Amino acid sequence: MSSIQHLFDNNLQWAEKVKRENPDFFKNLSEQQSPKYLWIGCSDSRVPANSLMGMAPGEVFVHRNIANQVIHTDLNCLSVIQYAVDILKVEHIIVCGHYGCGGISAALDNESHGLIDNWLQHIKDVYRFHRQKLDSIDDITEKTNLMCELNVIEQVANVSSSTILKRAWSNNQNITVHGFIYKLHDGVLNDLNVSVSQ
Repeated sequence: MSSIQHLFDNNLQWAEKVKRENPDFFKNLSEQQSPKYLWIGCSDSRVPANSLMGMAPGEVFVHRNIANQVIHTDLNCLSVIQYAVDILKVEHIIVCGHYGCGGISAALDNESHGLIDNWLQHIKDVYRFHRQKLDSIDDITEKTNLMCELNVIEQVANVSSSTILKRAWSNNQNITVHGFIYKLHDGVLNDLNVSVSQ
């Protein structure tokens, strides 16, 4: 059995470094949570929400799943959105995908992947909505990258059409839903310019 002691050692080093740089950091962090941002992103370990936006713990409320899906029957995701909107009063909801997404690639390859195929069906629906445009592209990397973008756009629409956002907007709550895409090869985050607000 391999040891995971290094995780605890790394944690102690990190905590000590943070305390040296900002002695009140953990005290302040433990007393409140008031992020302005909800991040809905992919579970991919290469896409760390706080780090890539240069934000500290406590500044971003995060939900992650395979291929950054917002599905109207997913009570986990909807509960996160509801808590962020109703309790935390976030001002921005960011749906962020990334190029080279394994979930998108798996949805496009028409192979069986087991249980996850049920989850990937939602991505296949996005493909169906945009079939003509996607089928005109021969290069698989280009097609996959476009699917990553289209998937984000569809998820922004799903967040915006949720009962949670409709209610918040009807109550004049200031929230904007954004769609971003992250490039793994250079670490750059791009705005897809599909933001939705009241």
